[in-house]
Amino acid sequence: MQINGIHHVAYRCRDARETVEWYGKHLNMGFVLAIAEDRVPSTQEPDPYMHIFLDAGGGNILAFFEIPNSPPQARDPNTPEWVQHIAFKIGSLDELMDTKAKLEAEGVTVLGPTDHSLFKSIYFFDPNGHRVELAADTSTPDMMARLDAVKWDMIEEWSRTKKAPRHADWLHK
Repeated sequence: MQINGIHHVAYRCRDARETVEWYGKHLNMGFVLAIAEDRVPSTQEPDPYMHIFLDAGGGNILAFFEIPNSPPQARDPNTPEWVQHIAFKIGSLDELMDTKAKLEAEGVTVLGPTDHSLFKSIYFFDPNGHRVELAADTSTPDMMARLDAVKWDMIEEWSRTKKAPRHADWLHK
């Protein structure tokens, strides 16, 4: 078996219409599909939902479920809010900065740009409380080759020590 790509990634939303409109307005994502059911197809449980699908570019789909009969969504209190996020690749640093300015003009609080050595990114929250990252690549083939050469050593050292491996130091020079 060979994975051919991600079919879609699904998250929960408070309001399907609000989510479609927000992602369309702020991230220019097209509304692809909506599916409403009274029963969960995989389990046959009675639980009405709206499942929406948005075009995330390059054949990628971002999906959301509105599930009105469930308790309100809550964050995992044991996981820092910076860990779980949706990251989208964009074309350039200029595009990143233009999008930051547009988001801020619309009242969206934006963190960054943050320099990750391989890419620069900005962070903000969607109306559902999901953290969103937009990333513009800044890596070179040499940088990627150096990372590739040490990836197994890095994970081995991390597994033994649970500390940032010495191989990661070059990223922060």
